[in-house]
Amino acid sequence: MWRYPASDRGCRPAGRGCNRGGSISTEPRINDRIRVPEVRLVGPSGEQVGIVPLAKALELAQEYDLDLVEVAATARPPVCKLMDYGKFKYESAMKAREARKNQAHTVIKEMKLRPKIDPHDYETKKGHVVRFLKQGDKVKITIMFRGREQSRPELGFRLLQRLAEDVQELGFVESSPKQDGRNMIMVLGPHKKKTEAMAEAREAQAARKAAAQAGVVPRRQGGADEVDEVEVDEVEADEVEVDEAIEAPVAEQPEAVADAETPAPAGTEAAAG
Repeated sequence: MWRYPASDRGCRPAGRGCNRGGSISTEPRINDRIRVPEVRLVGPSGEQVGIVPLAKALELAQEYDLDLVEVAATARPPVCKLMDYGKFKYESAMKAREARKNQAHTVIKEMKLRPKIDPHDYETKKGHVVRFLKQGDKVKITIMFRGREQSRPELGFRLLQRLAEDVQELGFVESSPKQDGRNMIMVLGPHKKKTEAMAEAREAQAARKAAAQAGVVPRRQGGADEVDEVEVDEVEADEVEVDEAIEAPVAEQPEAVADAETPAPAGTEAAAG
């Protein structure tokens, strides 16, 4: 039975899925890598030069100290442009980075409750739901039934309705409550889009940084962020008043001591005797 040589074992013949070459490059061809007789040339400022031989296009690229970049390889003839390829790659990378930064990923958070949940636990769970909706995320609310609770689905339905009414300013019911085995599920969607929530979060972070650089310390009071600002002039005035109050008795003490040490006249002592 014929077999592949030892050096080719584990690799099928060409044409049957064997990849003997390297990975396919996705970058455009530049300068000497362009292998066509003529190209449609675009100048550095976007002006149309026309169809020119490849050698002429390379000469123009050397004169302008730029690169000849193939921007449309499928055109006939291919379209090439004179540009700084390193600068072009850097700007493309920065644009892709900004696009990824502003891209919003839809995330579905999940919150599980019991039909007979304690009021304090309910407030805690509701706080989490409010935070998720403020961040622009969807929230999946799951009511878990156990034992005989399965015969009372109206308890879970009322709880879901109560939660939807409590957070109606931040979200809406995207999927109405429905029974799924032992669970009852409802999905809440935010009124605010994810991109808007991300923009507000960035603005708040920038404001906090600016306040920190200005020497203002934010203070959280009553659930809201407040800023305490102390004027230097008022502090100095208070210190001056304190210093005067402390120094005043000290200045009066030497006079009292001097009066005590001054001897009385001789006639006064004889009258006293």
